[in-house]
Amino acid sequence: MNVSARRYGSILFQYLRPQTPRVALLAVLLLSAIFLKVANPQIIRYFLDAATTVNRTAPGSEATAANLIGAAAAFLFFAFLIQGFSIAATYVGENVGWRATNALRRDLMLYSLQLDMTFHNEKTPGDMIERIDSDVLDMAIFFSQFIIRVLGNILLLAGILFALYAEDWRIGLAMTIYAVFALFCFNKLRGVAVPYWKAARDASSDLFGFLEEQLSGTEDIKASGGVPYVMRNLYRFGRVRLQRERKAGAMNTYLIQTWIALYYAGRFIALIAGFLLFASGFLTLGTAFLLIYYTDAIFRPLREITNEIQNLQKAGGSIGRIDELYRTENKIKDAGTQRLPTGALEVAFEHVTFGYNKTENILTDLDFTLAPGKVLGLLGRTGSGKTTITRLLFRLYEITQGAVRLNGVDIRAVPVAELQTHIGMVTQEVQLFRASVRDNLTFFDRTIADEKILATIHDLELGDWFDGLPDGLDSILEGGAKGLSAGEAQLLAFARVFLKDPGLVIMDEASSRLDPATEQKIERAIDKLLQGRSGIIVAHRLGTVQRADEIMILENGVIGEHGNYAQLVADPDSRFASLLRTGLEEVTA
Repeated sequence: MNVSARRYGSILFQYLRPQTPRVALLAVLLLSAIFLKVANPQIIRYFLDAATTVNRTAPGSEATAANLIGAAAAFLFFAFLIQGFSIAATYVGENVGWRATNALRRDLMLYSLQLDMTFHNEKTPGDMIERIDSDVLDMAIFFSQFIIRVLGNILLLAGILFALYAEDWRIGLAMTIYAVFALFCFNKLRGVAVPYWKAARDASSDLFGFLEEQLSGTEDIKASGGVPYVMRNLYRFGRVRLQRERKAGAMNTYLIQTWIALYYAGRFIALIAGFLLFASGFLTLGTAFLLIYYTDAIFRPLREITNEIQNLQKAGGSIGRIDELYRTENKIKDAGTQRLPTGALEVAFEHVTFGYNKTENILTDLDFTLAPGKVLGLLGRTGSGKTTITRLLFRLYEITQGAVRLNGVDIRAVPVAELQTHIGMVTQEVQLFRASVRDNLTFFDRTIADEKILATIHDLELGDWFDGLPDGLDSILEGGAKGLSAGEAQLLAFARVFLKDPGLVIMDEASSRLDPATEQKIERAIDKLLQGRSGIIVAHRLGTVQRADEIMILENGVIGEHGNYAQLVADPDSRFASLLRTGLEEVTA
């Protein structure tokens, strides 16, 4: 993959422009340090010329000695000043670099979260961590080091050449040709390792994705005797990563070998030329030293530039992967402007067809309407499309054909954020964050008053649990519902929905796998939650749909049966009545 210089420049400009004052300060520090690095050798030349021509017995030799001491003191002073400017430039440069990459990481995270679920199903968490963290880390080095070492050393190189032209235009021209040739060689080698570093990054993503997947299933792996399989694949992913990292590293040796060859060629030329010019009387000893010093000094920026080309190539691989992420098209077009009313919502699926891929439909010509304030019990075997219906309501995926409407409004005409505020969901698996109780219940919405949160907690019979917390709403919860019983975690999920106050509530077997006493609490919470709201209950057991006004049974993505709960129960020929008669508890087997 080739990353153009324009792309490097555009991403620099995009993320450095908001930091214009800091970049300006960095430029002042760099220019000051560069000026002193170019000027300080002039003091050495003066010192050498004066020292070689002074006559200790001549009148005024004391003044000349004083001048030498003054020159030495000035050299030391400027040397310390150069270090001070360099330290300050490094600090400001790192600050600029990390601010820029934090902004880039934020943009990548936001863009990824806005992509539809098709993208997230294809990417492992390890892969996304590698892209948003490790790739951006290489960009942090690029932002900070590029400014200080590459751009700064280019300016230093220009300053040295200017000083050589001031001494003699022929010397300046010769060193300019040499420097241009060296930079030309480096530029030609700039993109050599980029595809290799990208391949190494891809291998690293595969490894971290594998680790995340296996570590999350540790219990199943150990119980099923899958440890040898996991270890074998770990070695395989690790071997691929090692091979690609070694190839990428090997490509950088071309840069190192090129620099070494050019360095010794230039140093040899400078030493021979300096000696011959001094011996012929064309140059003083101080000027000959200055020529050799500046020739050697040219290699310092060239060496820094060479070293940074490796980081530039890593950044090139990261930029390529970042651009690949940005090129991912979001299938959800969030261009709606309509608003939904508060209160219970009417739900309508109008001849909806949908599939997660182009070859197979999960839902086919699904058509039904749920009146405002009514509750729909949704039954069906695994894979029949129950969960898919809930995902389409949240617009996590885009339907293939038909329309989904809330209160007569096509959900595609409603902003996604607006749509999702009107729908609440409670599932068996409750995701908690390592954050305070307040933030876990409000999803970090600080506009919700503590009084409302406390009232909801006690209304859902969580008062005893809350009273045992050490810091009340500021108590920190562990992520993944650690330290909570299943009932407490689900009641917290109910509290989230209460605080959200949606017009439509979706429940996915919210009271399963609980002891009878806790299940009664959940059932009371469900009754409170459904008051004045529409509801969809995705049921895996018949007992959970007793409060439903309507029953819908899905079969392979189509409606097998749909009707009023009481009418279906009273109809001996209905499938729902048959399920009730047989006492079948599990309807998803």
